[in-house]
Amino acid sequence: MICQRREVLIGLVFLTGLIQSPSFCSAQQADLRRIPLWNGQAPTGEGQFETADTFISVHLAPEPNGTAIVIFPGGGYGGLAKVPEGDGIAAWLNRHGITGVVVEYRLPAQRTFVPLLDAQRAIRYTRLNAADWKINPAKIGVIGFSAGGHLASTTATHFDLGNAQSANPIDRISCRPDFAILIYPVITMGEKTHQGSRKNLLGGEPSAKMVELFSNERQVSDKTPPTFLAHALDDSAVVIDNSRLFYEALKAHDVPGRLLELPSGGHGLNGYKGPMWDAWQNQSLAWLAEMKLTP
Repeated sequence: MICQRREVLIGLVFLTGLIQSPSFCSAQQADLRRIPLWNGQAPTGEGQFETADTFISVHLAPEPNGTAIVIFPGGGYGGLAKVPEGDGIAAWLNRHGITGVVVEYRLPAQRTFVPLLDAQRAIRYTRLNAADWKINPAKIGVIGFSAGGHLASTTATHFDLGNAQSANPIDRISCRPDFAILIYPVITMGEKTHQGSRKNLLGGEPSAKMVELFSNERQVSDKTPPTFLAHALDDSAVVIDNSRLFYEALKAHDVPGRLLELPSGGHGLNGYKGPMWDAWQNQSLAWLAEMKLTP
């Protein structure tokens, strides 16, 4: 029987959090390169394209352990908090032997499928380059924050295993993440949603069908990958019910999951620092090891 555990962090937890295509990394230091994913012609959905691109920044771990995490910064689908929730997260992961891939996904501007198309492409591209980047292709996960958490949870519930008939090698590859880490995520597009994220993604008057499709707690299945969530009880911007809805859906489908309910910190967990920030970092790393996703 799959064990599910819900942890409530009581009081102050003074745990020390340790922060940070092609094979181009030195032995001493992680390398960074900004790589375009679409070669200037990016899809917008339904067979349409635009002259634009999406970029990833690859932070190869100096001492890789075979795990990689594709990173989606937040910003309400109206911006990207790339430094604290992107490059900073990659640097932290690197110190633990994990390669970080930061995605500068296109903002939807009510083109609903654009961020997901970029996210799926980033996962496929990472898996395509697994050998060169010293990654185990079965240990590629996602992490997302706030609206980036919505995007990460969308990749965990809306995926395919690739098109074996495609002429393009990248399109033959699965875009299913092997695990997900969701930090103060937007999950639902329903009553408990973050209104700004919903409007930017779906528009001012979305159809019931689109609300259902992008309410990711309703899209969980037994194929959804194992997921770790962390959320502050006093988050007033994105209420903790978002994480709870996803966690309960995981349990209903017997998918391994863990929800860390933090007693304080609000949205952004005190500006990405302090005991609440350290707590999710330490406990997510412990969870990855427990799930045998890292050594």
